[in-house]
Amino acid sequence: MPALEMMWVDAFTTKPFAGNPCAVVFDADGLTAEQMQTIAFEMHLSETAFLMQSETADFRARYFTPGEEIPLAGHPTIASMFALVKTGRLTLGEQPRTVSLQLQAGTISVDVRPDTVSPLITMTQLKPQFLDEHDPEVVMPIFGLSADDALPGVPIQTVSTGTPQLMIAVKDHDALRRSLLDTAAYVAYRDQSGFFSPHLFCVEGITDRGQTFARHYGASPDTNEDPFTGSATGGMAAYLWHYGLLEHPHFIAEQGHWMNRPGMAHVEVVGPREDIEAVRVGGQAASVLIGQIQI
Repeated sequence: MPALEMMWVDAFTTKPFAGNPCAVVFDADGLTAEQMQTIAFEMHLSETAFLMQSETADFRARYFTPGEEIPLAGHPTIASMFALVKTGRLTLGEQPRTVSLQLQAGTISVDVRPDTVSPLITMTQLKPQFLDEHDPEVVMPIFGLSADDALPGVPIQTVSTGTPQLMIAVKDHDALRRSLLDTAAYVAYRDQSGFFSPHLFCVEGITDRGQTFARHYGASPDTNEDPFTGSATGGMAAYLWHYGLLEHPHFIAEQGHWMNRPGMAHVEVVGPREDIEAVRVGGQAASVLIGQIQI
């Protein structure tokens, strides 16, 4: 197989070397899942995106962490749409365009709006599912915290808008900064609990623009901490709206600042608190490099 074109994109930012990096591999129809996983392991980024043709949507994509495939993810979606526009594979005029994207979790719609700096790309995630609740006395020590650090009045819960994520609301920035993953305890708990990864957050931005700030953890071979997590931001938004922790369904989510990779997303929850229809997560991106990958 000849070399495949690829682009390295930083998502949820307008500046290179911020936000969350993603390798986007074009024309990946001929690759096996094993080859995709090998490439993702080599890239060693939070996710690597593989773009293909689709019989049912405008494009098809598969997303892999260094260790496994993820059915739906935010920053690879933003990065993929940006890369398609930048390489001319997706033409964009003066008006917004809606694109259908086939993922392992299902087909989603993505709105691409022209902007002078970078297109604003907004993905509509799937209808939220509120799944298992978890014991704070068990979960919080996994992250170096006590049950008292959890935000009172709301559960620790698995929520999915396409990928099941563990939602852990903490009281404040102090608790978030003190969090530290106990990898062995985390892996053991994750293996028995059915979620993909944990999202810790507080209802307080890190800048004047933000309403939330978050940290997102992983274990080897995946990255230890994710600079910005679009799928979990969607689940977090559904959680916050459902439990009455947000006054308005539109807000700015922030993540990655303590990693020196600040990221920001525009978030919208669609529907009433008791029956949320969908969550929309949007951001911009910047290209870092364009090249080829040898297979």
